[in-house]
Amino acid sequence: MNPQQQAAVQYTDGPLLVLAGAGSGKTRVITEKLAFLIREQGLAPDRIAAITFTNKAAKEMRQRAQKLIKKTSTPLQVSTFHALGWKMLRQHAEAVGFRPGISILDETESTRLLKDLLPANAPPEQLKLCRSQISRWKNAACSVADASGYADSDGEARLAGLFGGYQDQLKRINAVDFDDLISIPLALLDDPDIRAEWQERLRYLLVDEYQDTNTTQYRLLQQLVGRHGGLTAVGDDDQSIYGWRGAEPQNLSLLGQDFSGLKVIKLEQNYRCSGNILSAANQVIANNPHEHSKTLWSALGDGDDIRIMPCADGEDEVRRIVGELDRRTQNGARLHDFAILYRSHHLARPFERALREAGLRYQITGGQSFFDRAEIRDLMAYLRLLVNPDDNSAFLRIINTPRRELGNTSINRLADFAAQKHCSLFDAATDDSCRQGFAPRQRQALDGFCSLIMAATDDREPMRAMHGLIDKLNYREWLREQADNPAQAEKRITAVNEWLGWLERIAQSLEDASLEELSAQINLLSNLDDDQQQDDAVRLMTLHAAKGLEFVHVYLIGAEEGLLPHQNSLDEGSDEEERRLMYVGITRARQSLTISFANKRQRYGEAVRCQPSRFLEELPRQGVYWFGRDDSRDQQRHAEARTAQLSNLRALLES
Repeated sequence: MNPQQQAAVQYTDGPLLVLAGAGSGKTRVITEKLAFLIREQGLAPDRIAAITFTNKAAKEMRQRAQKLIKKTSTPLQVSTFHALGWKMLRQHAEAVGFRPGISILDETESTRLLKDLLPANAPPEQLKLCRSQISRWKNAACSVADASGYADSDGEARLAGLFGGYQDQLKRINAVDFDDLISIPLALLDDPDIRAEWQERLRYLLVDEYQDTNTTQYRLLQQLVGRHGGLTAVGDDDQSIYGWRGAEPQNLSLLGQDFSGLKVIKLEQNYRCSGNILSAANQVIANNPHEHSKTLWSALGDGDDIRIMPCADGEDEVRRIVGELDRRTQNGARLHDFAILYRSHHLARPFERALREAGLRYQITGGQSFFDRAEIRDLMAYLRLLVNPDDNSAFLRIINTPRRELGNTSINRLADFAAQKHCSLFDAATDDSCRQGFAPRQRQALDGFCSLIMAATDDREPMRAMHGLIDKLNYREWLREQADNPAQAEKRITAVNEWLGWLERIAQSLEDASLEELSAQINLLSNLDDDQQQDDAVRLMTLHAAKGLEFVHVYLIGAEEGLLPHQNSLDEGSDEEERRLMYVGITRARQSLTISFANKRQRYGEAVRCQPSRFLEELPRQGVYWFGRDDSRDQQRHAEARTAQLSNLRALLES
């Protein structure tokens, strides 16, 4: 470790902010400090919480820390914010009016729940607006009462009422959404006894990507740290690119106000990029305001010039870049060393076609999630209903999956009975007085469904319960019947088996491998664990998705006004977050960086003139080569090199 990293690891006299520039080794600092606190400070592993934003980052951090600590009988607490919130909520469920067996609704399910509270003819835009506003309220630690109090128009009052109805419905079905996993634990800490318990339990917090915290996350951490002051926050305000989902980069500044005696250590040595790349990144980001300025530097040498590639149009951009990739890989370069980054995902489509035509393998980050597949949503709904029979959302998804010939009339009869008796749909389906109103065929279908659920719930071995349920449903055979062709059927069945295998791995890793905990873990995780090496393929991804990654060679495409910076940001009169996106894109490159823009681009079926991004003019002149504009400079440089070579030959012959 360099001196700054060492100082950050060993400082424990008070709260610490580590300003960690791109590629400066922040993950190493966090994992080394976790080990230092255990080995040198004598803190038990369960008294330390390392918190980050993604499951992938948490997994990497846990594995690296485990290697440093070697043997420990107590598991390390390395998790996402939401996983920590779930742990707090589950322990204190009764204190906030929940029963055991809480369901975590994903975005699709929570949106469906909200949709049921809106008028039947409400347009999709209204649903999206309501969902976004409720999420913003929760992320800003704004309660239903607060929202109602702030409302100064009929429209805002109705929206606040909808917020209240949505929360009541969640409580009725014993469920929470992802925003609740932070806002409810924060509310729990208002109780002095609960707050004291958690402050004593977690004596030190290590927090990654602090610049991405929202209001509730910041306040949650503030309450957890308490009087001990055991906090190391690692962040970089220059990489705060998630304002659209509530991130507050100013939380880095608030640390100095809320934690007296805060020490600041800057990590400015970059171990990833060449000097020219860092020089460009530094000069671009310097145009943003900073409370804590920093200048990244590298000991790797200047490296190649950054190349600016003007293109006639979007097709020319694709042709030139894919042609280069083809030539470079034929000369021995590896496909997985290359990444094509963009601000807007639609720019990837023509590259997909061209790469396929060129026979170059590629991988797109940001396609359909595994958990968005219909068959996986079905299985997750079954698991949720096993855990929480009050989960009406899960019930409605699977009551006719596989088909049981229970039509809308039957579902409406169940819903009416449930509303009258103030019970769940599952309780209605098992109530004799309700079932008497059904025809024998429908009553038999309901009995069969409810019996399957109750039998699986009674099985104390969760994986045996899930395997048995799927087999009794004949679910795989049903997928074959529903598929358009055998290949599609096998693909879906493979996904089912993959999900079960993944569930098995999770069950083996848990101390309490109950159905409830399995359900929670599935909802907390967003991607399948995949320990296999990625195929040798070019990576295509948005700048947001690229954060935290690095590549030998980067093509940053579409550097145009309206794309980067994006028009939405320009309309709002701010380009600071867009500039941070540019900074993130530049610093993904280790050896070479090519930035392209088109003079014309197809939009809505017609060619539109484009202007180069303002960020290109912020790049330094030295170490940056513009195709066309700098050709004369390039020719002069080659002439000087030839002259020097001839002089050397002449001197050699004369010696």
